[in-house]
Amino acid sequence: MPSLSYVSQQVNIYVGFFFLVTGLLGNGMNIYIFSSDRTYRNNPSTFYFLIGSIDNFIYIVINLITRIVSAGFGVDLVNTLLIWCQIRAYIVGSFSPISFTCSCLAIIDQFLRTSQNVNLRLRTNMKSARRIVITIIIIWCLHGIPVFIFYRIPPIVYACSSINPLYAIYATIFVTVFLCTAPVIVMIIFGYLTYRNIRLTIILAQQHVDRQVTRMTLIQVLIVVISMTPSVIFDTYRYITAGVHKDRDRQIKETFVHIVAIMMSYFYYVVCYFFSLLDELNLSIVYLGKFLHVLHFIKSISSISQRTNLLLVNTSSTYSTLDQQEKYTNNLLMFFIVPIVIKIYCII
Repeated sequence: MPSLSYVSQQVNIYVGFFFLVTGLLGNGMNIYIFSSDRTYRNNPSTFYFLIGSIDNFIYIVINLITRIVSAGFGVDLVNTLLIWCQIRAYIVGSFSPISFTCSCLAIIDQFLRTSQNVNLRLRTNMKSARRIVITIIIIWCLHGIPVFIFYRIPPIVYACSSINPLYAIYATIFVTVFLCTAPVIVMIIFGYLTYRNIRLTIILAQQHVDRQVTRMTLIQVLIVVISMTPSVIFDTYRYITAGVHKDRDRQIKETFVHIVAIMMSYFYYVVCYFFSLLDELNLSIVYLGKFLHVLHFIKSISSISQRTNLLLVNTSSTYSTLDQQEKYTNNLLMFFIVPIVIKIYCII
C-alpha cells in the first residue's frame, strides 16, 4: 500500500497538472474572447471578467508550476530561495484578492445596469470601470508588500513562512474574511438585488434573464465556498494547534490535508470565469441557432419556387409569358417576405 507521502506527491503532480492545463486554456480563452470582441471590451462586466482572467492566468502559472516542479522533480524553489518564497507569498496576498474583487464588481455592475434608478445606471461605464480596476490593483499590490518584510526561510525547519506571529494571524483572518466570507456575502446581496431589478422589468423578466442571473450567482457562490472553505478550516486548525507537539505520523497526515486544501483553492481560479463566459455566450448561441433555422427555411422556399417554375415551363410553351410573370411575382415576394420572416423569427 503506497504511503501517504507518496499519495501527496502524486496529488501535487497530477491534480496540479490537470488544473494547470485547464486553467491556462480556460482563462486564455476568456482573455482572447473578452479582448478581441469590441462589444465585450466596452462592457464593464466583461471588462471585470477580463481583468480577473488575466489575474487568474498569472496566479496559476506562478503557483502551480512551482508546486508541480517541486513535487515531481524535487526542485523546491519556494523553501530554498528567499526571493521566490516572498514572490509566491506576494502573489497569494495580492493577486488572489484582485480576482475575488473583480468577481464582486461584475455582479455589482449587473445590479447597477438593471436598476430603474437613472442615476445608478449612469454610474456604470467604461471610464469608471477602468478607474476602479486601477484603484483596486494599486490597493492590493500595496497590501502584499509586508510579505517581503515578514516572510523568511528559518534554518531549522526550511519552510517558507512568516516570522511575525501577528502577521501570521492576520494572514489567516484575511483568507477567512476577504477570500471567503466577504465575496459570498457581496455575491448573494447584489445577486438578489439584481434578481429583484429584473423581476420589476417586464421585458427582461419575459426573457427569463432573472434565471440566468440567479444561476450565475449561485454557481459563483458555490465555487467560492467549495474552493476556499477547506483552506480556511485548515489554516484555523493549524493556528490553534501551533503550540501542540506533533509526532511524524500526524505531521504527514496534516501535510496531506494541507495539499488537498490548497488544490481545492485552485478550483476557483480555474473555473470561476468559465461559467460567466458561458452565460455571456448563451444568447449568441441561441440567436445563431435561430439564424441557421431561418437559412434552412429560405432554402426550402427557394427549392419549392424553382420546382414550381420548372413545372410551369414544361407544361406548355404557350404559357411562357405567364410563366415569366409568375416567376417575376415569386421573386418579388421572396424579396419582400423573407426579410420580414427573418426579423419575426429572430424576435421570437
